[in-house]
Amino acid sequence: MGRQMRLRRLGALLGLALLCVPGEARAQLDLSGEWSVVREEDNTGNTELGDWGGIPMSEAARFRSQAWMASIQTLPEWQCRPHGAMYISRGPSQLTITKEIDPVSREVTAWNFEWLRSVRKPVYMDGRPRPSPNAVHTWAGFSLGEWRGDVLVFTTTHIKEEYLKRNGVFHSDQATVTNYLFRRGNYLTWTMVEYDPVYLTEPLVRTTEYQLDLKQQVPPYPCHVVEEVARERGLIPHLLPTDPGFAGEVKYFADKYQIPLEVLQSGAATMYPEVTAEIERRRREAATRAAQPPARGKKDR
Repeated sequence: MGRQMRLRRLGALLGLALLCVPGEARAQLDLSGEWSVVREEDNTGNTELGDWGGIPMSEAARFRSQAWMASIQTLPEWQCRPHGAMYISRGPSQLTITKEIDPVSREVTAWNFEWLRSVRKPVYMDGRPRPSPNAVHTWAGFSLGEWRGDVLVFTTTHIKEEYLKRNGVFHSDQATVTNYLFRRGNYLTWTMVEYDPVYLTEPLVRTTEYQLDLKQQVPPYPCHVVEEVARERGLIPHLLPTDPGFAGEVKYFADKYQIPLEVLQSGAATMYPEVTAEIERRRREAATRAAQPPARGKKDR
């Protein structure tokens, strides 16, 4: 009888222990593994200057993008710099996710994300305080996460200034991004909501898909600085408003894809479906103007 009583007490203690485990800890998904990127809804590689559709760019962002020259990446200080947190999450590189586990509680205390040509990006799950706004900014930033059902949600701050797209569209070091990760079997959906008071007039929402790749291994990326282009010391490749390419490259992109220049420069308006109607309206107006005969001047009396 004493043995049965001890077994009952042990069963009751085990049941109580299970009840004490937070629901989020029991329900969370395992995100660890090797993931290959699935191409997104737009080109995240070497996009063309002027490819601004779907981005709520401020006037400062448009001005800076027009000054962009891709050859800046040949500078010694640019050659080995890693990709920033807001670009690499949607970049073309494969992804490795690992987890850190507390040896006593067995809870996941951090998720580590690492891509080719990037630094390790930890997402802390232990509720530690966020650093001061004046703390050092890094390529990976500082991320705190939590589970909301089956979705890992984390916000990243303290990110170095970097490009959003490799065509001169930048975010500032005041930018923050809220990330939502959801695993569906062998697929991982990554949604980013990006905020930047300097270069974005509205939140920018972008999504990436990854697919589980059991045989993948992200290789090391040793980088050696070399002299790629012979140029005068201290020269920074860029375009000035007086340079023909400052406005010409964007105009070329608009003409190439038959998108009215005014639409490309409309910022947040390009994010919404109504922009297609605006494009068609401006195309019809342009066609009407082109079909009209040239105005005839008055005869001299």
